[in-house]
Amino acid sequence: MKRKPSTEATSAWIRLMRVQSRVLDCVEQDLKKAGFPPLAWYDALLELSRAPSGELRPVELERQMLIPQYSTSRLIDRLVDEGLASRRECKIDKRGQFVEITEAGRELQKRMWGAYSAAIEKYVGSKLSDADAVKLSGLLDRLGCSCGEMKLPPVANLNETSPSR
Repeated sequence: MKRKPSTEATSAWIRLMRVQSRVLDCVEQDLKKAGFPPLAWYDALLELSRAPSGELRPVELERQMLIPQYSTSRLIDRLVDEGLASRRECKIDKRGQFVEITEAGRELQKRMWGAYSAAIEKYVGSKLSDADAVKLSGLLDRLGCSCGEMKLPPVANLNETSPSR
């Protein structure tokens, strides 16, 4: 017989989901007040800018961002329409395509980081000591280990390279 989660584990799950939702909502609101597009735009532009050649296949972008394919397709359409990214046909596989960040996309991502980093400080950094943040990161890493392929990039130099999500 499979073990059921303890009351404590269930309580932790509920808190984790509520905090994640509330903090993301607050960050989204701060970006909106600052005149920026949604956080998903930042995440997509960041992932494209981190790619060695500034481009990814849509499926790779989808995997990096952890959002559904249909959301990724619409997001890519919006980024292309705004001139923040462009599509390029794959030379080897004519059916495949790449999404490449444009200079305008790089600039927007850099400008958004100011508002995004302020929100991270406001909603997380100001509420946790650095030691608490390290502990929380360790606990979250333990939860992520059993979620299949999910591997997050290192976040060693947060002041130099802005984090995703």
